[in-house]
Amino acid sequence: DASHCGVLATTGIVGDQWSLLILRDAMLGVRRFDQYQRHLGVSRTVLADRLGKLVAAGILTREEYQEQGERPRWEYRLTRKGWGLQNVLLALREWGNRYLVSEDERLLELVQASTGEPVELALVRSSDGVRIDPRDLDQDRGRGCGPELMMADAAFPGWSDAMSP
Repeated sequence: DASHCGVLATTGIVGDQWSLLILRDAMLGVRRFDQYQRHLGVSRTVLADRLGKLVAAGILTREEYQEQGERPRWEYRLTRKGWGLQNVLLALREWGNRYLVSEDERLLELVQASTGEPVELALVRSSDGVRIDPRDLDQDRGRGCGPELMMADAAFPGWSDAMSP
């Protein structure tokens, strides 16, 4: 049930390849329909559908623009909710670069803007910013976990063990 699972709810909106690539390009500054189509090589129909879904979900906004002598058109800009997916996209890129794309083939590397030094995503404790090893993670029941959802212990035994490499 997507109302109880953040992963299921999120992938229901952005879980296909085109939506993720649109978000990647939006985070790199692409705004216009023709730019997306040129960058992605996606059909107009699929692109219009995915942009519409991302707008309907509040991830992108549509803003009208008009070049001199042209008809009005739309730009698509990330909302705060859309920028909230930045770490998701960065994690996918980092995973893909680590396991699927050789160093010689990588198009983009994540670096600190002020130094140019490579960076990586990390888990940090909310209270003090201390870095946490993924093997030291556990899950607590959220407020939405009532008696009917108490299957977590039976369904996910050894969550921490599963995180070990």
